[in-house]
Amino acid sequence: MSQHDDTRVIGIDLGGSNVRAAVVNAQGQMLARDQGITPADEGSEAIVKSILDSVNRVLGQAHLAASDLSAVGLSCAGLSNPETGILYTSPNIPTLKDVPLAGLIEKELGKKVFLMNDANAAAVGEMHLGAARGARNFIYVTLSTGIGAGVVIDGKIYAGSTGLASEPGHMIISDEGPECYCGSRGCWEPLASGTALANYARRRIQEGIKTSILDYVDGDAERVTAEVVHRAAQRGDALAKEVIARTAYYVGVGLANLINIFNPELIVIGGGLSNIGDMLLEPAYEEARRRAFSQMSDVVRFARAKLGEDSGVLGAAVFALGEL
Repeated sequence: MSQHDDTRVIGIDLGGSNVRAAVVNAQGQMLARDQGITPADEGSEAIVKSILDSVNRVLGQAHLAASDLSAVGLSCAGLSNPETGILYTSPNIPTLKDVPLAGLIEKELGKKVFLMNDANAAAVGEMHLGAARGARNFIYVTLSTGIGAGVVIDGKIYAGSTGLASEPGHMIISDEGPECYCGSRGCWEPLASGTALANYARRRIQEGIKTSILDYVDGDAERVTAEVVHRAAQRGDALAKEVIARTAYYVGVGLANLINIFNPELIVIGGGLSNIGDMLLEPAYEEARRRAFSQMSDVVRFARAKLGEDSGVLGAAVFALGEL
């Protein structure tokens, strides 16, 4: 990131619920930030409008015009091609299919837009500004509603032949496992994500297991979330602890696969589910070390992500700076 001091870029993070935008300088510092709503059910026109509204608000805060920008970085969950700027599909925004998202925003702002997957953006952010500073070979894994990852090899995001690489949420962990929205069975995501944890808890509750989890949701099992299960586990609830232990086991199995395939020096864990902390992560790391080749598991370090919900906007902005 060795741009001129007056370089300004915008990072945008398009999520299923929120659009975040930030003006970022050449040193990777946020100068202004904004958060808007993603109209996920309303189609690409409404979504592009929401992105541009957020961009205009954040430019106003920073007293800048679009013409003052050097470039725009855009992070979005799902399968996208960074070369063509096309978003093929996004799990949180089903109305976006085969949309030339980068081009639509480029047309409005008159600036080059670099599109990337949100987990790749977060990996770039953590590499330059967060928990992975100094690491050359590492993997960022986000444990959230789903599971995403960004793989960094020799200091660069590994994109694959068409920019779609690193979707380990869809590696098969258990051939007999639950169905995944991707159409396959037993993927890592429906076994080890926040959604998976909540679904399993609900299933056990419906089987009639006695638990205090329901006390936190007025007896409505449909309202059970990973956060609620964590709260019950902290107070010693047996079912809540069992559900977290099972999720930790599957998180660990997936991490072992990543260690054996990539031999990373570091795995950075982010995403909302990681907020459960040691109760989930320590047994997951132990399982990963137990299953991976010791020659590789002995050298890998694990760290919690540092950028939190800013990882997408900062990563997209830093990526844009790098592409300049």
